[in-house]
Amino acid sequence: MKITNRQNLILADDHILLRDALANLINRFPNFNVISVASNGEEVVSSIGAGNMPDIVILDLNMPKMDGYATTYWLSEHYPDIKILILTMYDSDIALIRLLQAGVRGFLKKDIHPDELKNALEMVVEHGYYYANSTSGKIAALFKKNKSNQSSLEKSMLSGLEIEFLKLVSSDMTYKEIAMQLNLSTRVVDNHRETLFEKLGVKSRVGLAIYAIKNGIVTI
Repeated sequence: MKITNRQNLILADDHILLRDALANLINRFPNFNVISVASNGEEVVSSIGAGNMPDIVILDLNMPKMDGYATTYWLSEHYPDIKILILTMYDSDIALIRLLQAGVRGFLKKDIHPDELKNALEMVVEHGYYYANSTSGKIAALFKKNKSNQSSLEKSMLSGLEIEFLKLVSSDMTYKEIAMQLNLSTRVVDNHRETLFEKLGVKSRVGLAIYAIKNGIVTI
């Protein structure tokens, strides 16, 4: 596959050594050029505002100030034609669903081989998306029905309120404080907690927090 048009990229990752190594590698690929690097989403926004308009943005999922999720939503809203690739070690169902909903075009593991990285960039340019075989398999598995006729997709879908609740329950806030933060009654918050216990298969607040961390909803 040969790309004939120059493709400009912004690369965002708060791990400087990894980010700079990836930038140097990408700059050796024909017709791919990293025009800006960033440590977080705020710097991506600033770079674009300064006139560095990319064709592709590669984002680390876990970044301070403005993470990969928030940056993806911002880019999708303001520059929907920019192709977004997520650089992450997370491959959980909920993380995958949230990022696909936000408009991500593909996923790159941090231990990706240089040849696969080059192929991923070319695929995004030529076809608009890139999913490794493992990711494609996970997407297909999400639609399979279990014995209760419920798909993994249906089970893994979380509402915005449920995600916000998981973030708050992973903090040191009391349930009363969480209720005030969400502008809900404590009874409604208790109902949300019990619903998530059943939905996620956990039995305690600690279980909810562990689920949130494992699935990239909360970063540490």
